[in-house]
Amino acid sequence: MTMKSTKTLLKAGVLGLSLLASSVMAAVSADEAAKLGTTLTPMGAEKAGNADGSIGPWEPLSKTAGSADARGFLSDPYGTDKPLFTITAQNVEQYKDKLAPGQIAMLKRYPDTFKIPVYKTHRGATVPDDVFAAIKKNATATTLVEGGNGLNNFQVAVPFPIPKSGVEVIWNHITRYRGGSVSRLVTQATPQQNGSYSLVYFADQFVFRDRMKDFDPANPGNVLFYFKQEVTAPARLAGTVLLVHETLDQVKEPRKAWIYNAGQRRVRQAPQVSYDGPGTAADGLRTSDNLDMFNGAPDRYDWKLEGKKEMYIASNAYKLDSPTLKYADIIKPGHINQDLTRYELRRVWHVVATLKPGQRHIYAKRDFYIDEDTWQAAVIDQYDGRGQLWRVSEAHAQDYYNVQVPWYTLEAIYDLQSGRYLALGMKNEEKKAYDFGFTASKADFQPAALRQSGIR
Repeated sequence: MTMKSTKTLLKAGVLGLSLLASSVMAAVSADEAAKLGTTLTPMGAEKAGNADGSIGPWEPLSKTAGSADARGFLSDPYGTDKPLFTITAQNVEQYKDKLAPGQIAMLKRYPDTFKIPVYKTHRGATVPDDVFAAIKKNATATTLVEGGNGLNNFQVAVPFPIPKSGVEVIWNHITRYRGGSVSRLVTQATPQQNGSYSLVYFADQFVFRDRMKDFDPANPGNVLFYFKQEVTAPARLAGTVLLVHETLDQVKEPRKAWIYNAGQRRVRQAPQVSYDGPGTAADGLRTSDNLDMFNGAPDRYDWKLEGKKEMYIASNAYKLDSPTLKYADIIKPGHINQDLTRYELRRVWHVVATLKPGQRHIYAKRDFYIDEDTWQAAVIDQYDGRGQLWRVSEAHAQDYYNVQVPWYTLEAIYDLQSGRYLALGMKNEEKKAYDFGFTASKADFQPAALRQSGIR
């Protein structure tokens, strides 16, 4: 064997080891996973509070922390709290180290009306014990597929409770526990600069694969979840139905989407329902991957994990979800009614997404701030191709403690350039709150079923 061939073999061996290491780098050791439920919460957050006590320890809410009314709306377990202080455009410099650039930009753009009322921190988020058990198994078993665009050996939720990279944190957000299945009636508003708006009403069904009646754990396939959304009003849009099969590896097998058009009475494939394709009835104010703060394949971006920081984020938004409110109480010019909001100091993971060379998206950079307790994105700053801050996404979260589901109350996307915004997820005036745990089969989420869903 020549010296040249020996070097070639050595190089090949090193490359093979490198590829092997990259394929298993996501899983952690059993010793590290043992921190889950001890020094870490079973979801992977730091169980203890911070040094000065401004962030308290994790104290999960019980299912009986409050009550549910006849429509399913929850009472506020922290309703007697008063704001500790309020951040405004006048005092923002004092708190800027614990705010995202987008939050600071909102305070400066709307100095008379946008404010951040800060309350005592209550870390009550929890999920069922079987979900915690699956997360712990994921910690030592789940790995990224090549390029980080999918998952191997994944169960239920949160593949990387002890993340080592930015893309792992993003996968935790994408796969986080949302009750397994949910049926909901929600509204969306896209106000003009003067605050005038009309509402779009949606009936959503969302089911993760393992909650399907006909799910086969021995052959799970590549579908992560099924999503069906019908527009029920206004009349000009009513009857339009969107169906999505969300895949785990969207590069190997892209997301499958179909739309039933009520006017044409036909079903067609909808490849535009991904990445920066336009969001449904959003008046150009959100992309497809803006829904749920961020969704879909991560392959167009490089993901850099900046680490953790303390930050004021919208939390425990029970007041904003109150069934005593009208939508007109929430929707105001420029932004939602900040008097109805609640912010708390939390630890968040900071991840920076930068568009890869040769890839296309209207957002050239995105800064993610993700709550450590739930893996939910709390704030995302989105930059245009010129490097200017363009849109600020902010999620107002609550814990649906009666069913042990952390999720959003309302998502807002603020366009700093146009002065308009989108608010999605309001249900205050609807006949019922979220219905978790409904059952379905794969046949309910096939294109053939869309015509029946959309007939009006």
